Amino acid sequence: MQETQCDIRIQVATSYIDDQSEPNADRYVFAYTITISNSGDVAAQLISRHWIITDANGKVQEVSGDGVVGEQPYLSPGEEFRYSSGAVLETPVGAMQGMYHMETDGGVAFDAPIAPFTLAVPGLLN
Repeated sequence: MQETQCDIRIQVATSYIDDQSEPNADRYVFAYTITISNSGDVAAQLISRHWIITDANGKVQEVSGDGVVGEQPYLSPGEEFRYSSGAVLETPVGAMQGMYHMETDGGVAFDAPIAPFTLAVPGLLN
């Protein structure tokens, strides 16, 4: 039996949405763009997501659901899927991390971890 490799890579870019944020009301809006790349040699589908969002006060929000932005992208080897979404925090700095639950054509389920990344109003962190 041939060994197959599931290799899902996740890149994140973040930005602060100034015109939707209201710092006086403890509302800080961030956008993030995720690029999911299949660097392995087997196709896989993103089934669900699980996010852990933590603000600077230690408040934690957990978000789980099917797919991302209403889709369950199917990635053949060498393909990538990019989407943008957002998060609202009560503090100007926070962090997100999580995982995508994936499944191969052969029915093998695995989790692709999303490394922690920072959400911050520009100029606050050096």
